[in-house]
Amino acid sequence: MNETPGVIRRDIVGRVLRITIDNPTKKNAFHPQMMEELAAALTELEDNPDLWAGVICAEGPDFTAGLDMPKFFGPKATPHQIPDEHQDPFGLRKQGSKPIITAVKGICFTIGIEIMLAGDIVVAGRGTRFCQLESKRGIAPLGGAHFRYVTRAGWGNAMYHLMLCDEFGPDEAYRIGLVQEVVDTGAETDRAMEIAQLICQNAPLGVQAMKVAGRKFIEQGEQAAIDVIPEIREKVMSSEDMREGIASFVERRAAVFTGR
Repeated sequence: MNETPGVIRRDIVGRVLRITIDNPTKKNAFHPQMMEELAAALTELEDNPDLWAGVICAEGPDFTAGLDMPKFFGPKATPHQIPDEHQDPFGLRKQGSKPIITAVKGICFTIGIEIMLAGDIVVAGRGTRFCQLESKRGIAPLGGAHFRYVTRAGWGNAMYHLMLCDEFGPDEAYRIGLVQEVVDTGAETDRAMEIAQLICQNAPLGVQAMKVAGRKFIEQGEQAAIDVIPEIREKVMSSEDMREGIASFVERRAAVFTGR
């Protein structure tokens, strides 16, 4: 029986790029080509000025079981290299400025958690199962979990789940801040798309500037975030969207932003 290879699908809905993990027969486990395709999709999101937000979701009942380990580390593994100019799916080497909402469900293990934490907002189905289990296999998280758990959940919560390698559900993920909304199973992607569309009603330059400034604070501290304010001011205060936002307020109508 031939195995159907997994792929990363993408489609555009309005201003939103929907990125779908599609390998359900293997619980959406990633092989190297899929990782390259995810990087290419995130690069399209960042580079296309007509796209203002992204949604990462999955086909089938699970988000992802993680890496298809033999295809990365087995004797027949084929080396793959993400081009330097592409976005990094884990946001370690290069991360974009566009908002990303991730819809998780079913199994969301290891790199599934790291992919969602590399984004901005997470919507989880009620049946989602989370686990950062690398240390059970004699390894450690390499995709950012070791520090993003801390920034999202705080030290104690982060060390609790990272050191125990335990499985937990969406209510616990919501309690510690890894997840922003919990919805009925099957409604995750629709809600993530709804959130993305709502974000796209706002001026994209301002949204992107907030993300960049927020990351600046996390990475370099408060003074770095203060120092970037003049750059943000110059970018947004001279934009057509700023003038449209003021005009719409004065005229008591909805703003129509263009990203310029």
